[in-house]
Amino acid sequence: MYSWVLRRLQRTYERVLQREIGDGPTHVAVIQDGNRRYARKQGHETSRGHQAGADTSEQILNWCEELDIEELTLYAFSTENFNRPPEEREPLFDLIESKLYELADSDRVHETGVCIRAIGEIGRLPARLRDAIEYAESRTASHDQFQLNVALAYGGRNELLRATRELTAAVDSGKLSPDEIDIETIEQYLYRRPIHDVDLIIRTGGDERTSNFLPWHANGNEAAAYFCAPYWPEFSKIDFLRAIRTYESREESWQRTKIERTLALVRALGKTELEDATTVQRRLCARLPSTAAQNVREEISSIQPTDVDDTPETDQTSSEPAD
Repeated sequence: MYSWVLRRLQRTYERVLQREIGDGPTHVAVIQDGNRRYARKQGHETSRGHQAGADTSEQILNWCEELDIEELTLYAFSTENFNRPPEEREPLFDLIESKLYELADSDRVHETGVCIRAIGEIGRLPARLRDAIEYAESRTASHDQFQLNVALAYGGRNELLRATRELTAAVDSGKLSPDEIDIETIEQYLYRRPIHDVDLIIRTGGDERTSNFLPWHANGNEAAAYFCAPYWPEFSKIDFLRAIRTYESREESWQRTKIERTLALVRALGKTELEDATTVQRRLCARLPSTAAQNVREEISSIQPTDVDDTPETDQTSSEPAD
């Protein structure tokens, strides 16, 4: 009786959380921490914890589909994990290999258009795992509805270092001019295919750090971070929805700041500069979700020319919110 009531309460709470969520993030990245600690807590071998964690990884794919999230990156194996003893590494390699083949042959993966790819120092992985990666990537290469990135032998600093070395070699050989290097160029050297900037990083297991995970796409985009106590095998849909709610709360604050700054700028401009203000508005709205963008347009359009003084207000910018 108690378990039945608990399940009903959980489902009700899930519905409440889902009603509180709007557009949500485009790209979610997850640090799947706590598999080994979960196994120890249950009195099992480490491999049982990794298997339970793999089941959660499959579930989060379903949750992303329900919320129309377009991209998911799972931190499955870091460069530091190579320091673990072989008796722990090999079963983990076996599990990742079998899951890649399973996903690549899954009807649902093909029906929902999931494209699978691995990021990281793939050449350091065992041959059998590299074969599984190639199989999964080739089987799903034509899909474009959802992107699943599996970070294997991954380290953020190593990724940046490798890209820097390749860029330097391209410049030295004359294939690339230093003046041609921009953000898009660096991203091309980081990954074989472009990935979205990360909007939200989730880390389970209680640690509050991002562990060198996707520094270019997460830190550069000022991604929101959500840290929670459950070990990865215990991570639930409620935990996921809470993470999305945290992201949206942060986004609302950021949008409000941008709106206030834009309105302050428009009010500070002279009548002859309203055209420039419109340009600023368009650029800002291009970066905001549709609802927030509409709010910006409505608030700016409500400012009539009579509201704008041709004389610059020397103290106007002091009203801008702090970064």
